Amino acid sequence: MKKATKLFTEEEIHTIEAAIGEVEKTTSAEVVPVVASASGRYDRAEDLFAFLLSIVVFGCAWAWFQGMIPSVDTWSGNPVFRLNLPIALVILVGTFFIGMALASRFPLLRLPLIAKREMQEEVESRARETFQRLKIRRTENATGLLIYVSLYEHMVHVVGDETINETLSDSDWQALCDIILLGFKEGKPEEGLCNGIRLSGELLSRHFPVKPGDKNELVDTLHLID
Repeated sequence: MKKATKLFTEEEIHTIEAAIGEVEKTTSAEVVPVVASASGRYDRAEDLFAFLLSIVVFGCAWAWFQGMIPSVDTWSGNPVFRLNLPIALVILVGTFFIGMALASRFPLLRLPLIAKREMQEEVESRARETFQRLKIRRTENATGLLIYVSLYEHMVHVVGDETINETLSDSDWQALCDIILLGFKEGKPEEGLCNGIRLSGELLSRHFPVKPGDKNELVDTLHLID
């Protein structure tokens, strides 16, 4: 899985931060882009992958060793299963923990087992948390805007402060998310993010133009979270 801190070159980071600076020359709002490697742990998907792996391995072992052999330990000579209970438990438990380790080490293995709704909830929750942690809400006129990109989930979420949310619509945010996602899908994350930042500037400048005495309340920087 691609790490956020490894996604951009230094030159690309400077280009993105320059786009933030240019946008904030046209609006009194504060634009804060964040790129995160992932937004959730998805432990249930990890456990489910481990469970499925243990069942598959056990099924293969049963098919390979199925049948019975005569017992040499009892007078009756009753046959016993080749794959007895202790061995079956070792296979199930052992492969379960191996599956958990694999899913943790290689997150893409659990991706097909995560519902899109769950990913959306995790991204939105982490975006709101980041909005608070970066103190975007503390702008003087409540005009902070967070553009949150989560790489693992391939999702973008926008969080606006109160004044912005009262003015702009969900369709505006969707257009912003779409243009960023397009750049990432085309393998041009820097271009997609810059286009999104510029579009946010166009939307914000219509309602929140620069006023005399406006000051830059938040540093124009790209936040990368692994």
